Amino acid sequence: MSAATINPHEAAHFGALAADWWDPHGSSAMLHRLNPVRLAYIREQIDAHWHVDARERHPLAGKRALDVGCGAGLLCEPLARMGAAVTGVDAAPENIAAAKDHAAGQGLAISYFAGELADLPNPFDTNGEGKGQFDLVTSMEVIEHVADPAAFVSELAARLAPDGLMILSTPNRTIASKLLLVEAAERVGAVPRGTHDWNQFLKPDELAGLLDKAGLEVIDRTGLAPSAAGGFKLGGSEALNYLMTARWADK
Repeated sequence: MSAATINPHEAAHFGALAADWWDPHGSSAMLHRLNPVRLAYIREQIDAHWHVDARERHPLAGKRALDVGCGAGLLCEPLARMGAAVTGVDAAPENIAAAKDHAAGQGLAISYFAGELADLPNPFDTNGEGKGQFDLVTSMEVIEHVADPAAFVSELAARLAPDGLMILSTPNRTIASKLLLVEAAERVGAVPRGTHDWNQFLKPDELAGLLDKAGLEVIDRTGLAPSAAGGFKLGGSEALNYLMTARWADK
């Protein structure tokens, strides 16, 4: 039996935010500010991995993408617009309901599933190697909220195609993140209270170790930090947050 990765308390917390997930000034405002920067990184990695021209409008045409911990679809929708057949999975049924409604309003055909990733129907494991057929697997700001990070990474890996690409982002466990992402951000209302448990944050080497145990190798890593203009930027310090890209390790 697969290990449970959903933390019911975390699912309830984020499910309660579903109604205004798509409001750029609501409780998910920080995610709206993060999303363009994360998308830029994802596009950069897609182009490098599959040798896609940066001018191509649909770099994921003909590919399957899986976003785990998708919330109300903030990342799923742009992935669909890049041409992918997208599946979104989230622990909170309220988020999935909001995601379906929003996608329908945008005319986007996205498959959504509420529950454990291990219970997602049709894992597409047809190669006999325990590998799935999702070309791109993403999970943004999620692993710090799950009950069992190692089991979670293992489930992500089980859905990744042999030539697939996995991209994760998560806060770093540093004094800076404790002061700014948890204490200060929640105090001023930048993120809802109770969103983060600093003790659950993973350092980059810890996340890389989990990926290695799952048979993956890290091929890129970059910091995600506040910019002077008030948004966020890639590169530089990893003290607050970072993104990591992995693929199957060579045998």
